[in-house]
This record gives sequence, C-alpha cells and structure tokens, in this order.
Amino acid sequence: MKILVTGACGYKGNVLVPKLLAVGHKVVAVDIMWFGNDLEPHPNLEVRRFDVRESEKLDLTSIDAIVHLSSVANDPVGDLDPKLTWEISCLATMRLADKAARHGIKRFIYASSGSVYGLKDEPQVTEDLELVPISEYNKTKMVAERVLLSYADKMIVQIVRPATVCGLSRRMRLDVSVNMLTMQALTKGAITVLGGDQTRPNIHIDDITDLYLFLLERPDVVGIYNAGFENLSIRTIAEAIAAYIPAKVDIKPSNDPRSYRVNSDKLLATGFRPRKTVRDAIMEIADAYRAGRLKDEDRWYCLKWMQQTVLK
Repeated sequence: MKILVTGACGYKGNVLVPKLLAVGHKVVAVDIMWFGNDLEPHPNLEVRRFDVRESEKLDLTSIDAIVHLSSVANDPVGDLDPKLTWEISCLATMRLADKAARHGIKRFIYASSGSVYGLKDEPQVTEDLELVPISEYNKTKMVAERVLLSYADKMIVQIVRPATVCGLSRRMRLDVSVNMLTMQALTKGAITVLGGDQTRPNIHIDDITDLYLFLLERPDVVGIYNAGFENLSIRTIAEAIAAYIPAKVDIKPSNDPRSYRVNSDKLLATGFRPRKTVRDAIMEIADAYRAGRLKDEDRWYCLKWMQQTVLK
C-alpha cells in the first residue's frame, strides 16, 4: 500500500515509518518539523515539510490509507495556545477526513488518546464510558473522533485511544512518565515521585506502532479501541527503574489523587497481542543513554521546546 503518515517525524512516527517500509509499504511522510526530521532516507519514503492545517494542498493521488498522528502533543502544550491546538488537532483532522472521503481513500487510522475519558471513578475504563475531557488537548481529540466516525459509511475508520506511550525513538520524548523518570535516574541518580500510589496505564512504543500495522492488515477491525496493557502505580514504575539503574526514589506528597486502569479487552479480542513491557522501555532507554545514543536535550521536552522555538 501507499500510506500517508501525518506527524511522521514525531515520537511515534519515527518508529512507525521504518516498520511500514520494512514490510514493503510506500510511505509519504508529512510533518511541520518543529522538532526536526530524524527519519532515515529510503527509496520508498517521501518526506515533506508540511503544515497539516493546509490539507487542501495535499496530493492524495494513489494514496491507499492515512495514518493520522499529527497533533499538538499533550495537555501542557495544548494549553499554551488553545487556538493553535484546535486548528491542528481538530480542524485540520476534520478537513483531512473530508478530503480523504472526497478522494475515495478507503482507510483512515486516527491516533486519539486515552485522556478523552477525563477523570473516572470506575476502576476499569472501557470504550463505552462517557467522555468528559477536561483540557483543550482532550477536547480536540474527542471532537475529532466524532467527526471521523461520521465518515464511517464512506471509509474504514479505525480509532486508537493509547495509554501513555514509553520507550525509545529517534525523535525521543522525555516528558512522558516512564521516559522522564528513567532519565532522572540516569542523570541525577534520583527519581522524584509525587504521591506514587496513583495507577496509570502504559504502552510500549513498539506495541502502539505494531498496532497501526495490525490495523492496516485488518479492515474488519473498525471503530474505537483502547490500547494500554500495563496499569502500574507511579511508585511501581520508579521501583522498576531503580532496580535497573541505581537511583534513590524520593516520594513526595501530591495533590493529584487520580488513579485509573484502562481496559483493552476489546482490542485483545481482535487477536492483537503486545510484545513489550515498561521494563523493556526502561532498559532500552538506559542502554541507549549509556552508549551515547541518547542525551537529555531540550528538544525531547515538548513544552520546553515549543516555548523556546515555536511560541516564543
């Protein structure tokens, strides 16, 4: 297939694109490149610096499927400029979906977020629960989902709500929990944990990117799917890191009592199985740092980098 990947130079895109190429797909990778371009050249890869807000300029000729990763990264970045967040994470998605439907694109995979549920008291967060998003980021994801589902009679729509992603990427992120705490241990010899008893769902970056490949092979798997396979307390994550990287775990009080477990039984029922764990992510990050292949750089922190470069 010839696949258009938006946000292709991002954290997940840098892992997904090489996998797509490895199994024989042709890839058109588009990204605004605020964080640079770390994709390696390949004869079946076309990389374009492109602002997804200008979808009317996209040439969808011969495109078979779209994997839409492009988005403002997270809650703190989304709150920096709410207008920009809505333009990129929602309006651009709406326009791209409409253009895809008009051009007869048959497959549209959308990277939503498990954060669309908001705060939940239920111990198991399943796809049928009400969405109560609380940030600009959450809200844009919810609205974009609803828009895409309105096109389900015109193309195959597959929506993924990932848990917090962890693990190594050429375009690294050190502002997500497992990666951030691992880097703290490596650079400071100490891990600061606020509270610690809160449970959070996690997914390895290899598993979330493998899921997108899985969906491309399974047109029968449609609709919305949670994707999170390890519901762990922050304290448990910190202790797992300290078991591999000698570091002190410093527990401090927290005013954030939120604790929830994402349930991915619906996805598991399709036959998809994760291959990696949080522990794998910790070891891979530590090994890359010790080998000099990963450094603690500002551009791996979305909020800090956006403040320094894009929204300064």
